[in-house]
Amino acid sequence: MREIVLDTETTGLNPNSGDKILEIGCVELINKVCSGAVFHQYINPDRDVPEEAFAIHGLSEEFLSDKPMFSEVADTFLEFLGEAHLIIHNAEFDIKFLNVELELAGRPIISMSRTTDTVRLARQKFPGSPASLDALCKKFKIDCSNRKLHGALLDSQLLAEVYQELTGGRQAGLTLEMAQSAADSKKAPIKRVRKTRKGAPPNEEELAAHTAFISRLKKSLWN
Repeated sequence: MREIVLDTETTGLNPNSGDKILEIGCVELINKVCSGAVFHQYINPDRDVPEEAFAIHGLSEEFLSDKPMFSEVADTFLEFLGEAHLIIHNAEFDIKFLNVELELAGRPIISMSRTTDTVRLARQKFPGSPASLDALCKKFKIDCSNRKLHGALLDSQLLAEVYQELTGGRQAGLTLEMAQSAADSKKAPIKRVRKTRKGAPPNEEELAAHTAFISRLKKSLWN
């Protein structure tokens, strides 16, 4: 089962009023376990970055000025996603931004039906508790000390761990691996090796002692 944990950073809150995506980060999960495959891309928004947005993610216009536009990386991004289910914290926000960019680039949009919103998942599991990424990392004792600023790839990596905890994915992944290992071991043919005992032939002294011994026996089979 392939899933992609996804996060974006943006210039603001509303793509319909001109806000743009600045960064995309994705982490691949196979059977709820991180495979090591990631997609990470900074994007030139072709506009200014408001101070309030810069304070959150630290991505400046100067830093992003030589990065590719979204349309230039759209195909690579969609290829990485493939048909995988998407795991997103506050999915409606990210999908709204991505779909505006995909439409402008002439690419197919992403359906909300292929997403799992970890904010909703957390609120269902812990009603009344904070559901921010920081709060969930604290609840599950996940180290987020490096998260001084928001970053799409770092947040995706942290969210992958949170998602594993919310769904019991670590144990599920381990169980699947153990089951596969057991199945493979049953398929493998068992080779049985028969060992023959090897004895050293008696020497002359031993033969003489044996002859002397049996000569003293009555009705010996050896005679």
